[in-house]
Amino acid sequence: MTRILLALFIGLVSTIALPAQAQEQEKRLALVIGNGAYAAGALPTAANDAGLVAQTLQAAGFDVVGARDLDGETLRRSFRDFVQKVQEAGPNTVAFVYLAGYGVQLTGENYFLPVDAKIARDIDVPVEGLRMSDYMRQLSALPVKANIVVLDAARANSFAKEGQPLAGGLALVEPDAKMLVAFNAAPGTIAPEGQPPYGAYAQALAEMIRAGGQPLPELFDRVRLRVSEMTKGAQIPWNAQKIDTPFMFFERQPDAPPTQVDASVRKKPIRDFDAKDAYAAALERDTLPGYEEFLQAFPNDPLAKRVRAIVAARREAITWRRTYRTDTPDAYWSYLDRYPRGPHAADARRRLAILSAALEPPPSFAPIDYDVPPPPPDELMYVDDRPVLYFDDPVYAFAPPPPAPVFFLPPPPPDFVVLPPPPPPAAVYVLPVPVFVPIPVYVRPPVYVAPPPNNIVFANIHNRTVINEVINNPNPTPAQLGALGTKFNGGAARPAIAPSLPLAAAQRANLVQPSPQGAGQPAPGTKFAPATPTSPQGAAPSAASPQALPSAGRQPLPQTTAPPATAAQPDAGTKASRVTSPPVAAPNAAGANAPAGMKGRPSPQTATAPATAAQPNATRPGASPSAAAPPTDTKLNRAAPAQQPSVARPADVPRAAGAPPSRNAPAAAALARPAPSVAPPAAHRPPPAAMRAPPPSVAARTVAPPPAAPRVAAPPPRMAAPPPAAPRMAAPPPAAAPRMAAPPPPRVAAPPPMAAHAQRMAAPPARPSAPAAHGPVCPGGKCAR
Repeated sequence: MTRILLALFIGLVSTIALPAQAQEQEKRLALVIGNGAYAAGALPTAANDAGLVAQTLQAAGFDVVGARDLDGETLRRSFRDFVQKVQEAGPNTVAFVYLAGYGVQLTGENYFLPVDAKIARDIDVPVEGLRMSDYMRQLSALPVKANIVVLDAARANSFAKEGQPLAGGLALVEPDAKMLVAFNAAPGTIAPEGQPPYGAYAQALAEMIRAGGQPLPELFDRVRLRVSEMTKGAQIPWNAQKIDTPFMFFERQPDAPPTQVDASVRKKPIRDFDAKDAYAAALERDTLPGYEEFLQAFPNDPLAKRVRAIVAARREAITWRRTYRTDTPDAYWSYLDRYPRGPHAADARRRLAILSAALEPPPSFAPIDYDVPPPPPDELMYVDDRPVLYFDDPVYAFAPPPPAPVFFLPPPPPDFVVLPPPPPPAAVYVLPVPVFVPIPVYVRPPVYVAPPPNNIVFANIHNRTVINEVINNPNPTPAQLGALGTKFNGGAARPAIAPSLPLAAAQRANLVQPSPQGAGQPAPGTKFAPATPTSPQGAAPSAASPQALPSAGRQPLPQTTAPPATAAQPDAGTKASRVTSPPVAAPNAAGANAPAGMKGRPSPQTATAPATAAQPNATRPGASPSAAAPPTDTKLNRAAPAQQPSVARPADVPRAAGAPPSRNAPAAAALARPAPSVAPPAAHRPPPAAMRAPPPSVAARTVAPPPAAPRVAAPPPRMAAPPPAAPRMAAPPPAAAPRMAAPPPPRVAAPPPMAAHAQRMAAPPARPSAPAAHGPVCPGGKCAR
């Protein structure tokens, strides 16, 4: 009885624990890098390929961090942070790494190159590149479910032009436990230059992931067939894996249409096919015994020549891998005995020099036992004296292979054959975001996949409304965003469409100075931080906008737009003007429009400035807006804010109710009306000439400005041009320091005769006063408009 009760209790506990175990969620993490902006040779599709793969992984439930065109330091930090992220995710995690760019091999190790890599000689490779085996060992040491590393980097390059040559393509590697390693081209071979917008390998990989229902080995086998078909045999990918846990990116629902692939055909002997189907079977299996079986069954077929080149590259790669792992003088002599001029002959001699051994095989040594027989003579022509092999070499003139039969490879989806190019990236380091193609409704992520945070791509892979209005819309409206069920405006974060930047790349991007280009668009490669908005043409700058740089000696920023034509502006040279707003114009030719009697004296608007420094004058219609320049008077900038009188901007001072417009003040230098409590002391008041009206010739030009001409500052009268040595006039010349320090004593001793007039201007006059003896400034009452 006790045993029965114990069995019932164990069964009950197992029943309760089973749903909890079945609901255990699988975390999916991915790192996607697309490096294309190399100085040694740009890659036109690398960044787009990374964006396409990243978007596909997002749809499959991966939390993707991705970037493009990373330098060495940022790339290393991004790898380190990703490894730490995978470690913290727990044992039920799948990690995916995709690298598009340039990859090179040196003495059996593969290196991925950052965009700033400078490799003039072979010895620069370990210093400038990232050795992939280091990061692959770190991932394999973590207790995770699976690791997938894809290197889309076997390309022709122009690195290491000096010193010993490098072997072409990537070196054959053996994956660790729970890891799959894939190359875009077979070891020892390179892929042809991809045609924009996407490379063949990235597009085939995205297609097969989206198809769903394929285990990892079968998925990459189909990728190989598709790439060979797309490139007409010029590119043959490779992969090897030791993952013992079943994994699928997507699952096919029971109502999905049946696939045309016959799984039983994969076990059929190659000799039982005809020559064309046999070639597809050998390529789908991609093993050295499978290719040799094809050569035995069809030695005289036109495809046999292509297969011999594949076998030659694979046999040499296996031989070198075994040699490098043994790492003894006998091993390297054994390789040189088989391939005296092979792709890795220079690598063998490098290692022999390090081991202090003879660089050439001695008469007698103990050769090692390889896993493959020596190459036959007809294979040496493909690997001797040729450090790299590419299958579209016109020297070989290989016949293009036939398309794979339907029972090996179904046709691609119609909407995934020709993909439109992605829009330009939004900011520096950010991956391009391709136009998302909806995934068939019968293909879904597994239910146990943990949804990535704030990712609408994963949640709407079938929703065409969201795909068209939000995902594929660069500027969705709040209403379209609100259709998602979340309020993304009002301070909330926008839904994630592009992969998030790695932390190292985000920190690096924040250090890049924004550089506007065109109509508010940052320049590629130099943009991330938002640019400071500028006022529109003819609008006065906002009072809240900063007027001085915090770390530039408190120099005022130049004003890029002219003030409104209807607003009365203070004289650009007066102190009130310099307190409230930055200058708007640069000095023009000295002595232009100088009033009579002003020869040898400073401009009325620049009484406190040095006599030799050209100061901007009052706003004059018709002046060229391109003459804007920073002020030259820095005395105000050195003064503390508390020392400056608080003077309202003339444009902001309202006119008293019922007060007629004044006809006495010059139209080109209308002054503000400060309150008596903030009036400047007598020591700072302008000299009598500052309050004089300009001559009639000047006033006549200021009466009716052209409608399209912006108001900018007029040049000071009879002022010298700035000295060439100080074009920005950051500080006044030393000779002008006495004038900047204090005004002349006669001007300080007694107020100017026009002081009473200035006091009358402090309050709105009851009626306009009669003009001075100089005559009317604004005839016809046009100044009041």
